[in-house]
Amino acid sequence: MGNAATGHSALVSWSGGKDSCLAMWRARQSGMTIRRLITAMDETGESARSHGVPPELLTAQADALGAEMRFYRTSWETYQERFIATLRDARADGISHAIFGDIDLVPHREWEEKVCAEAGIAPSLPLWDEPRLRLVQEFLSLGFKAVVVCINGNHLSEDFCGREFDQSFIDDLPEGVDACGENGEFHTFVYDGPAFAKPVAFRRGEKQRYESPAPLTPATYFFQRLVAA
Repeated sequence: MGNAATGHSALVSWSGGKDSCLAMWRARQSGMTIRRLITAMDETGESARSHGVPPELLTAQADALGAEMRFYRTSWETYQERFIATLRDARADGISHAIFGDIDLVPHREWEEKVCAEAGIAPSLPLWDEPRLRLVQEFLSLGFKAVVVCINGNHLSEDFCGREFDQSFIDDLPEGVDACGENGEFHTFVYDGPAFAKPVAFRRGEKQRYESPAPLTPATYFFQRLVAA
């Protein structure tokens, strides 16, 4: 399950961030055809469910990567059923595999296996069980470029939000904060790299503060809003 299957057509569960991007890159390098990116949007359709990125920039990513973009609007309560429906649509269109960027969180892998089984599609996790810091170094050494679009204030101060995801950012992370942000410390938006036919043009807008509601773990999140240039 960790390795992509050569010659198959696939979709990517796409956040717009570095892990899904590196997973896509590895799957493509292994011989898979990446036909579609799928992204969960909030109920308004105006921003990605987790990362707060607008649809225009996600579509620009897909165009630069040579893949089709598919959005689905959902609340957290309906997330699973909408995800399965989106996978079933892909299966009906002849897509056989779903690529995920998870690294080592077993509950995430188990959920992905479950929803893929319900949809009749095969999961593939190209980054699975590799050292997190090594994956970050691979991402940067390949020449991918990303900006940090969301941080969890329980782990990082507001000034980390909006920074370039580069070696300087990694070096400045406090002790205990994962370089991949795998524990939800931060999220990224990839705008250029070897998989891109051209860079995604954007500019930084305002920063926004968000307080997570009960019963979620209390946290203040900061979002760097991006605007298509």
